[in-house]
Amino acid sequence: MSTVIEDIVARKVFNSRGEETIEIDVVTTSSFGRASAPEGASRGKAEVTPFPQGGVDEAISKVEEAIVPELVGLNADFQEEIDRTLHEIDGSKDFRVIGGNTAFALSLANAEAAANSYGLLLFQYLGGYIVRELPYPLGNVISGGRHTSGKAPDIQEFLVLPYGAESFSDAATANAKVHERIGAILRKKDKLFGGGRSAEGAWVAHVGNLEALDVLAEACEEIGNELGFECGLGLDIAASTLWDSKKKMYVYRREGKKRDSGEQLEFILRLIKKYHLVYVEDPFHEEDFKNFAKLTKKVKRCLICGDDLFVTNIERLNRGIKMNAANSIIIKVNQVGTLTDAWETLETAKKAGYVPVMSHRSGDTCDWHIAHLAVAFGCPIIKTGVVEGARIAKLNELIRIEEFLGDRAKMAALPII
Repeated sequence: MSTVIEDIVARKVFNSRGEETIEIDVVTTSSFGRASAPEGASRGKAEVTPFPQGGVDEAISKVEEAIVPELVGLNADFQEEIDRTLHEIDGSKDFRVIGGNTAFALSLANAEAAANSYGLLLFQYLGGYIVRELPYPLGNVISGGRHTSGKAPDIQEFLVLPYGAESFSDAATANAKVHERIGAILRKKDKLFGGGRSAEGAWVAHVGNLEALDVLAEACEEIGNELGFECGLGLDIAASTLWDSKKKMYVYRREGKKRDSGEQLEFILRLIKKYHLVYVEDPFHEEDFKNFAKLTKKVKRCLICGDDLFVTNIERLNRGIKMNAANSIIIKVNQVGTLTDAWETLETAKKAGYVPVMSHRSGDTCDWHIAHLAVAFGCPIIKTGVVEGARIAKLNELIRIEEFLGDRAKMAALPII
């Protein structure tokens, strides 16, 4: 079967926030692949540049003028060669010339085109026929921080992880029910609650950080009891958005408190202990490897996950591994550009005992590829929202994958938790 690339087409589309982004088609002699790029609200400083200076329009021009002449005629089967060529065309360390989102969309579209050439689903093509483990869905059910405004919590995301579920469909059902129950609880607590939601579909309410955790704990316990399995609590602190580098303090403006690094450490430890948290993402700012390591050493049965800390970058991950900073890593392909780059980081994480969490981004599209990447690359967790359309697209694709696998399907093992 020939998989020679015949054409590459780039177009402007819109993400879930109505912002412009790029979508790319890769056409081979026997197949076709398509992928679009998300954006993100809080971005790590060490991420690749999402678009060149001229935005999406310039990115499309770069595809037509610089990328098409170099990639047409190459074989889509050779993913590493395609991704290496994208680096060579760009010439910078951070994809500032063609844009990291351009590299991301093209890299994934190429992989899909190659998979389609063989009549394989993407997860089969990338992971092989023996792949059969499904990730647990980690979902945002209450939003705060940069996802909101007004009197919402300072903490960016309040998360549910149904780690006791025996199937993916049961786990997805649990998250949806927790989301629904939280809405009911908030309506009882606040007569002015209008049912507002963030761009990710999570509830936005006038509650503080601890109030939000109390609501989450109540909902998780009730739904867990109804379904007969554990629904764990998690947080994405997004601490870089709280950090004041001049004052050397974490500023919780809506809570009216400031915490230095030591106080932040004690605050997070108290939350983990009181609410039996199973997942905490970015509890310190993106350069504070030292306190990530301190926290990781002090906790058991809790994933301490780095997103802004690592930005899917293998060099930053290796620094973290040497210091024992965190025990889990967010994998966002467009943070680093290409599928090959992300895979190398992910494999390094797994070898070091870090739990990889495949993740969407805010400002996402209905592109479903990360569902397949989570299965293909053996990620025990996928972070992909609960109810909003761009997130539902990933969840529904995982339900289809589970159905496709049939009796072979099983849930992944979750280390530490």
